[in-house]
Amino acid sequence: MEIRLPPELEVLIRQDVQRGPYQTVDEYVEHAVSMLHEQEAWLAAHRYEIEGQIDEGYAAAQRGELLEADEVRARLNERKRARLGEQ
Repeated sequence: MEIRLPPELEVLIRQDVQRGPYQTVDEYVEHAVSMLHEQEAWLAAHRYEIEGQIDEGYAAAQRGELLEADEVRARLNERKRARLGEQ
C-alpha cells in the first residue's frame, strides 16, 4: 500500500524517528496506526456510553447546572490520578 502525506507531516515523522525509539519511518507509522486503531476500537466499544454522558451534560447545562472551571479541572485531575493508579 502506498500512502502519500503532505510534506509537513513527512517532516514531523522524520523528526520523531530521529529523536525517538523508532528505527525507520515504517516502524513509526506502524506504531501510530496501531495506536489509532486501538483508540478507534475503544471509542466504538464505548460509543453509547459516551453519547449518554454527552446527553447528560447537555441536559445539565440546559438546566443551568454548570460547574466552575476550577471544579472541572479538579475533577479531571482526580480522574487522571485514579487512572494512573490503575495502570
